[in-house]
Amino acid sequence: MKHLLKLKDLTSDEIVEILNLADKLKYENINGIKHNHLEGKTLGMIFQKSSTRTRVSFEVGMYQLGGKALFLSSKDLQMGRGEPIKDTARVLSRYLDGIMIRTFDQQEVQDLADYGTIPIINGLTDSAHPCQILADLMTIREYKQSFKGLKLCFIGDGNNVANSYIVGGIKLGMEVAIACPKGYEPDEVLQKWARENGSFTCTDSVSEAIKDADVVYTDVWMSMGQEQEREKRKRIFSKYQVNARVMKLAKKDAIVLHCLPAHREEEITEEVFEAHSDEIFQEAENRLHAQKAVLVKLLGNN
Repeated sequence: MKHLLKLKDLTSDEIVEILNLADKLKYENINGIKHNHLEGKTLGMIFQKSSTRTRVSFEVGMYQLGGKALFLSSKDLQMGRGEPIKDTARVLSRYLDGIMIRTFDQQEVQDLADYGTIPIINGLTDSAHPCQILADLMTIREYKQSFKGLKLCFIGDGNNVANSYIVGGIKLGMEVAIACPKGYEPDEVLQKWARENGSFTCTDSVSEAIKDADVVYTDVWMSMGQEQEREKRKRIFSKYQVNARVMKLAKKDAIVLHCLPAHREEEITEEVFEAHSDEIFQEAENRLHAQKAVLVKLLGNN
């Protein structure tokens, strides 16, 4: 494991190793056990998309691991003025021990890895969100103890989260069902891969997807950069809300996850959100622990 560009690059064993390390680091953190695995190491964090959880969790994670994190807004970097990303990669590789980037185009993440000489972490692109899904998988295992026999249901836009959710679920042997409007499905190549490698369904029927689900997941109907489509998307996705009525079709002990921020009364009702807030905010906390595990794997001295 040299980088974390997308979950599909990792084996099932590598994902489980990250989750096991995340559990260990979380236990140590809760019990005040120092783990300075990255003492003297510096992570550069490039943000072309703003964030709450990504920035804070990576900064705090590096601090708790004994290292430092540098916030690098694209507006402050020469790449914001047209410097090729391959040049940025070769320069920053001489200063830093790793780079986390949160941006639009997956190719920019790939270019950093191709031209740089240090580990690259995808903090989010329009096509993938591996860090989020590692935290989600960690949370699922905490609540369900095992991945065996679980059904995961994602309701909403077939976006970056849905893409990575498919990969994580299939690689760990779970059934994955996606419910989204026609024309808003996840990546077609990933869907084909999922059908060939596990139990996968993509449908425009919420009731079909959520039936007997152990985990119900949703995300905002409008991602960053889609604000001009707000009214159109609200109309199209109005039937794809996680509410008390549809939750009755899931298993009684189903958990609900949301990567946040949540738009209550759009993709999820206030009632369902608050009923499952413990799960959702534990999921948010686990961004810190899962990403610390990734940082140790990539930047640590082993």
